[in-house]
Amino acid sequence: MPNANEDNPSALSQVQLRAVSELLRVAPVADELGRRFQEAGFRLALVGGSVRDALLGRLGNDLDFTTDARPEDVLKIVRPWADSVWDVGIAFGTVGAQKNARVGGAVRNFQIEVTTYRSEAYDRTSRKPEVSYGDSIDEDLVRRDFTVNAMALALPEQQFIDPHGGLEDLAAGVLRTPGTPEDSFSDDPLRMLRAARFAAQLDFEVAPEVVAAMKAMSERIEIVSAERVQGELNKLILSAHPRKGLGLLVDTGLADRVLPELPALRLESDEHHRHKDVYDHSLIVLEQAIALEEDGPDLVLRLAALLHDIGKPRTRRFESDGRVSFHHHEVVGAKMTKKRLIALKYSNDMVKDVSRLVELHLRFHGYGDGEWTDSAVRRYVRDAGPLLERLHKLTRSDCTTRNKRKANALSRTYDGLEERIAQLQEQEELDAIRPDLDGNEIMQVLDVGPGPVIGKAYAFLLELRLENGPMERDAAVVALKEWWAAQA
Repeated sequence: MPNANEDNPSALSQVQLRAVSELLRVAPVADELGRRFQEAGFRLALVGGSVRDALLGRLGNDLDFTTDARPEDVLKIVRPWADSVWDVGIAFGTVGAQKNARVGGAVRNFQIEVTTYRSEAYDRTSRKPEVSYGDSIDEDLVRRDFTVNAMALALPEQQFIDPHGGLEDLAAGVLRTPGTPEDSFSDDPLRMLRAARFAAQLDFEVAPEVVAAMKAMSERIEIVSAERVQGELNKLILSAHPRKGLGLLVDTGLADRVLPELPALRLESDEHHRHKDVYDHSLIVLEQAIALEEDGPDLVLRLAALLHDIGKPRTRRFESDGRVSFHHHEVVGAKMTKKRLIALKYSNDMVKDVSRLVELHLRFHGYGDGEWTDSAVRRYVRDAGPLLERLHKLTRSDCTTRNKRKANALSRTYDGLEERIAQLQEQEELDAIRPDLDGNEIMQVLDVGPGPVIGKAYAFLLELRLENGPMERDAAVVALKEWWAAQA
């Protein structure tokens, strides 16, 4: 392979061995497709992230190819071969396909994308890239975002193509652009966010000249649509090292334009530990929340952990005794979270869940040493609803004190709360708290038809249920009639 790193040949030989192993694993699919294109008079190459991941020994079932064939020709070649084909990306030169193939005795499902050689660039005022097709793989590779994504393997001959030193950068763990970063980011400003995302996903360093260009051109990100920005932020936050990527966004000024609430935290102080700024605290909470995940990355939990204290800058007060307070920052923060997530075009459910967790993240601190009544515990569960397990994780993660005695005490107290919740759930089915009379029974007892009064009566009985726990039907009827008499 070209561009061997003479200073570290063993590292390169290891990644090359992994690459061969990974590529052989998918060789039947790649070779078959390569031969079909060759027979039709076209060229095909495995490209970009697929080659990078093969070199890292982590190639999955998603395979990216590039070709000199135009999309209509790609469809003609792929349709008779693939199990299914879709053309939703054809306007950008991409044809998608699915192919089931037997590899190592097992049938694997490969998701394939074949994209015509292309170059794309943004108009200065447009949110959509203009796509034009190219005729050579070199022209295609030079337009790609980073050198580690600008390597290809021509098929079926399996010729490695690396005109920009991607193999060296991969071995060094460095993100660098094929051309100048200024030209690259001007062509597609989203690549600045992709730099932070890949740094977080791969745990790579970003080359100094790339960081400098990100700082100088950060305002250019404003031309990119909110949907594309959100997509990159999600991948970054769900990565193995989100703190690394988020720090890069803050340091380059990109966060000021896509998530300004995050850098705003750098100037604040935590009300309990004034030696610790809220920005650093929030990143620690994110990392601690990640450590508590049980079924893979959880975007709702991670966003809530990252944003839980964004209300602090707006609620900061300097008290007469020298303390700094942030009263009701959880309420303000929930509103700010909702506004930001809506601006980034998140789904209604995502906005609702994350902002609710931000709103509830301080509720536990009223628990003290376990003084809550059973009714208060019921309300905690009721208010959290299906977010209860995430709220447990967020609340535990929000303890970043260096005082081990205090941290252990908080952990034990929360253990006690969870035990009480479990006991009440076993006794009362807390997850499905309902009044002891339903709407039909309320109408029957009060001898009234449907209307606003039924909702008020239902709310009264629900509060009674939360306060006292389950009631016998006769007792609930008596309480309802007493309430109704008081309304007259």
